[in-house]
This record gives sequence, structure tokens and C-alpha cells, in this order.
Amino acid sequence: MEVITVRNFRRRSIVGLILGLCVVALFGYAGPSANAGGSPPAVRPAGIWSASLEGVHGVAPDATVRQIARVSVSGSGIRLRFGNPFGSSPVVIKEAWAGRPVAPGSARLMPGSNKRVTFRGARSVTIPPGREVVSDAVSMTVAAQQDVAVSVYAPGSPVNDHTFPPFAYDPPASYIGTGGNTASAVSDDAFPGYPVIPGDTSSTATGYHPGQTWWLDLVTADRPAARGTLVTLGDSITDGYNAYGPPGQRWTDVLAERLDALPAESRLAVANAGISGNTVSVQPNPYDPTNQCCGPPAPQRLDRDVFSVPGLRTVLLLEGTNDIGGGDYAPPASAAQVIGAMRSIAARVHARGARIVASTILPMCNEAGSAKENTRLEVNRWIRTSSVFDDVLDFDAVLRDPADPTVMIADLRTDCYHPNAAGDQLIGRYIPLHAVLG
Repeated sequence: MEVITVRNFRRRSIVGLILGLCVVALFGYAGPSANAGGSPPAVRPAGIWSASLEGVHGVAPDATVRQIARVSVSGSGIRLRFGNPFGSSPVVIKEAWAGRPVAPGSARLMPGSNKRVTFRGARSVTIPPGREVVSDAVSMTVAAQQDVAVSVYAPGSPVNDHTFPPFAYDPPASYIGTGGNTASAVSDDAFPGYPVIPGDTSSTATGYHPGQTWWLDLVTADRPAARGTLVTLGDSITDGYNAYGPPGQRWTDVLAERLDALPAESRLAVANAGISGNTVSVQPNPYDPTNQCCGPPAPQRLDRDVFSVPGLRTVLLLEGTNDIGGGDYAPPASAAQVIGAMRSIAARVHARGARIVASTILPMCNEAGSAKENTRLEVNRWIRTSSVFDDVLDFDAVLRDPADPTVMIADLRTDCYHPNAAGDQLIGRYIPLHAVLG
């Protein structure tokens, strides 16, 4: 055995230092090993914005659509995902660009910010029916709560879209241009803000479309200022339907701002996978016999809308209202049907190594003692007591009227199913951060 003396220890140290400096000179310093004690974890890609696609409605005109997505955390190395899950023919993106608007919700871009989007180096890409594509990284950095404008020219392609009526000029939104390929334009001259097309209307008309996006369903960052992503899986309440009035934010956006106040190594980005009219159980959609209005039932869209999101850490589930309420094309669901669906979703999330948090179902204006109200109460009792979920959020307790627990507090709702912006603000601030962070 060699005896290491002070002299040969020093000699080895000097030689090691020289070799180390040579390595640095050749390859650059990579920082401490990820396995070194006390070293920061490696930065991994994360989803920083999403808007789940819900159906296909017509074909794109010979015009460019400029879509506005507001990211939940800052990041760089931005990648865009475009999908054609519902089309019967290919989506052909002839050109796409990504830039930063000069102001929130604006179609005018900051000078020099608009960058060409490529796909494995190509300027165009074809997306077959049922498939999706992810772009190459765009060399841009975005700040938390900052908009990204994604301009796409894909004339004649089936419009796979997301639609809901949001608050005023709060993204997501899109501007459909006056005609032709104007994706590279920094100006908003080709993207008029009027007329304003209602967000719940699938339309290809020129103008401003609050709440509508085409093909774009996910924005990721190779280097996010977050340790992972929280995906909110839900229906119109998560989507932000009818959250009108000040302060004009969905509860998911309120939560994202709270998370963004944490140190980057602690926070999660928020990706909103809410679709208005969605159901938690597999059944015909209560509102649309074509199944094009409201997305596939939650269990059938887990792979695309949840599990494929980079950096998934936690799923927040808020569904069941549409199942219990029923409609012209599906009867009200039983408690067993809703509970069975929630249980299966939780099992699949846990199998992926992620956490799942569930919220109780909000009041729906069903008379006390009625079948629908009894179903809602039974499901809520199960959510609170089953121990299936890693944590439980009691939105029902937060918004129900103490004088009549079958309805939400009048000042916090827009109709029987939906909170207004004040209601969204309340539940967004109520959520204990440890529940979603784990």
C-alpha cells in the first residue's frame, strides 16, 4: 500500500489543479456535479402554459392567426406544441413565428423580438390526423406573466381549437389576420382588434377572438424558473368561463402569481388543462352530440393534456359538475360513476409518480334533497374522506352561501355553475400552497 505523505499529497494536488485548469480551458466549467452535496438540482424542461384542444371547427382561411399565450413562470429555450387530434386531414403549417407583444394582449410586437419557429430545422411542418409536433427551441426569454405571440400560417388546415369566453382582453386569445402570410410582421396592421368575436364562438372571421386558440396547446421552456409543472385538469370553472368583472383573472392565474413569488427552486409552473363542458367520466357529452365542443372526457385526454407535459409534478382535479348536471344528450351521472372516474384518474396519476389534489364540486343551484344535489353531496363526502388524493381543496366550503348551501354566494357567481372573477380570486388565494407543492 502506498503511503501518502504530505509532500506527495501536495504534488498530486498541484498536478490535479493543472489538469483541472486544462479541462476548463478546453471545455469550460460546468459547475459542481449534480450529485455533489448541497448542489442545486439540474434544470429540467417544464410546461409553462397550456390551452387544451377541444374539437375541430372548419378550415383555416388564407390568413395568419396570431395567438397570445401568457406564461406562468419565466423561462428560456421556448418550444411550442401544435396538435391535430381531431382533424380528418393534415394540418400544414407553412410558417410560424414567435415574439413578445409590446403590451399585455397586444398583437403589436416588440421590435426585434419576432423569431422564426422551425421544426427539426425546417420552416414548415405537416401534422397528420391524430398527431402533434413540438418545435425546435426558440431563442427567446420570457418573464413570468408575460405574453408570447405565436403567429401561424396554415391555410386550408382543419381548425383544432380551444374556445371559451374569458374576461375582456386577458389571454388566451387570438387575432385572425386580414389575409395572406403575415406571420413575420412586427406590426399589428394585419391583425385588427375589431370586430371582437365572442370567445365561445368557433369562427374564422377576421378580428380579435378572446379565448380562442388554434392548434397551439402547449408552451414549454428548456430552462424554466421552476422545478416542475402543476397541471390543472378541469371543466369550465378551471377554463375561466364567465369569470367576468375585476380583477379579471382565472383562479389558475391567481394561483400562478402566488407560486411565482416563491424561489425558483420551490415553485411550480401552471399549465391550464381546463375545457368548458368537459366531463370527468367517460360518457356522451351532455351538451354536444358531435363531441366537438368540450373535449374528450378527462380519462381519455390524460395522456395528451396531462402526462405529456414536461416536468409534471402535480395534477389539480376539479371536475364533475357537467356529469352531475347532465344535459340534452346525457342524463345526470350517479355518484358511483363520478367517484369511479376520479378514482381511476388518481390511480393513473400516481402510477406516473405525480401527486394529485382534488377539489370538492361547487354548488349548482339544485334544490336541497333533489337527486342531483344528493349526488353532489355524496361525491364531496367521498372526496373529503377517501384518502385517494394527496390533498383536498374544499372550494365548495369557500364559495357556498351559508344561508343556502345549494348555491354560491351571490356576489361571487355569474350563474349557477360558475364563479365570477371575484369568486375566482377568492379560491385562487384560498389554495394552500403546500397542497400543490407537496
